[in-house]
Amino acid sequence: MKAFVTGASGFVGCHVVYALVKSGYRVRALVRRNSRISHLVEAGCEIVYGDLRSQRDVLAAMKGCQVGFHVAADYRLWVPDPETMYEVNVGGTKNVLHAAVVLGLDRIVYTSTVGALGTTKNGTPATEETPVSFSDMVGHYKKSKFLAERVAEEFARKGLPVIIVNPSTPVGPEDWKPTPTGEIIVDFLNGRIPGYLDTGLNLIDVRDVAQGHILALEKGNVGEKYILGNENLTLENIFDMLERIVGTKIFRVKLPYYPVLLGAYINAGISKLFSVEPLIPLDGVRMARKQMFFNAAKAVKELGLPQTPVGGALKDAVEWYINNGYINSHR
Repeated sequence: MKAFVTGASGFVGCHVVYALVKSGYRVRALVRRNSRISHLVEAGCEIVYGDLRSQRDVLAAMKGCQVGFHVAADYRLWVPDPETMYEVNVGGTKNVLHAAVVLGLDRIVYTSTVGALGTTKNGTPATEETPVSFSDMVGHYKKSKFLAERVAEEFARKGLPVIIVNPSTPVGPEDWKPTPTGEIIVDFLNGRIPGYLDTGLNLIDVRDVAQGHILALEKGNVGEKYILGNENLTLENIFDMLERIVGTKIFRVKLPYYPVLLGAYINAGISKLFSVEPLIPLDGVRMARKQMFFNAAKAVKELGLPQTPVGGALKDAVEWYINNGYINSHR
C-alpha cells in the first residue's frame, strides 16, 4: 500500500515516514524545492516537489496513493506575514482533503495540535471533548490550526474517511529546524534562558507520535479526534530533567507574568517597527498563561498509543542537538 505524506521533511513528518516504511508501507512525500530530503531518500521515500497552496500540485502528488497523512504546517510563534500561515495551514488542508475526495483515498489522517483544543480553567488535563471556541486561540498559529481542524471535520461530515490526531509537544532526535519547543531546549542548555514563566506542557516522544499516526489510520474512527500525548510537566520540571541529563546546574529565575507580558508588548512594537523577529514572542508569553495539560487516555485505549517515558526522549533529543552542533557540549 502506498501512503502520501505532507510535511515529511519536518520533525514529526520525517518520523511518520520512518514509521510507515518500517511498517511496510511505500511512501510518497510532497516537499518544497528548498526542503532537506537526504534523510527521506535514505529511508526509501519517493519525493515529489510541489506547493501545498497549489491544488494542482497536491492532486498530482497524491495520485496513485491509497492512504494519506497531512502532517505539514507552518509552525511559528511569530510571523511577519500571517496571511501566508493561513494559506498553508487552512488553504493547504482544504487542498489535501479535496484531493483525497477526488482520488478516492481509503483513509487519511489529518495532523492537528492540542493547541486547537480547549483547556480547563482549573488546570486539570483537558480531553478531546473539552469545550473550545475560536476566541480561546492565542496567536495566528493556533487560530489557523483551529480553522483547519474545522475544515477536516466538515470533510468528515461530507463522507471523507478522515481521522484527526492532536499531538501535544513532541520531543526527540532529528528536530532540524528546530521547532519552538526544540528552541527552548537548545536555548536553556546554552544558558540563554536566565528567566522563565510558570507554565506547563504535555510531552511525548516524537516516535510515539509517529506510531500514533499509523494507529489512527488503522484503528481510528472516522471524524474522531485523538490526543497524542503522554506526560504533563511544568516548565520547571522539564528544566530539572534537562539538568539531570547533562549533569550540571543551569542558572534560571522564575519570573512574574505581567512584567514579562509588558516587556513582550514593548518588544512586539519594536519588532513591528523594524520588521525583525522579537526577542520575546508575545504569543509565546500569552500562551504561557495557561498550562497545556492533556489526557491521552482515549488514544491509549482505542488506538494503543505507546507511552514511552519522555525522559528518554529528552535524553535522545539532547544528545542529537549536541552531536549536530546546536548545543555547546563544553558548557
